[in-house]
Amino acid sequence: MANTQKAEAIAGLSLKAFLVTTIGILLFGIYVGVLIYGENSLTVLNHLKEKKQALRQEEKALKVENQRLQKEYFELKQLEPKE
Repeated sequence: MANTQKAEAIAGLSLKAFLVTTIGILLFGIYVGVLIYGENSLTVLNHLKEKKQALRQEEKALKVENQRLQKEYFELKQLEPKE
């Protein structure tokens, strides 16, 4: 009991307040860890943004390729004899 009172005098907090504060800090740390590394985290968000940008670039490339192929198709279509 004397050791507890001596520790309380040094820290300026009661043992109960110290435990509540420590548990609160640990829970907050876990929450921040989930925000950064969890399933719905910032890293996942950044990865999805990069993937979205890559898909948009692929979409543009495919549209250009499609236009080229349509042009080639219509040129070949005009060369075929009419029935």
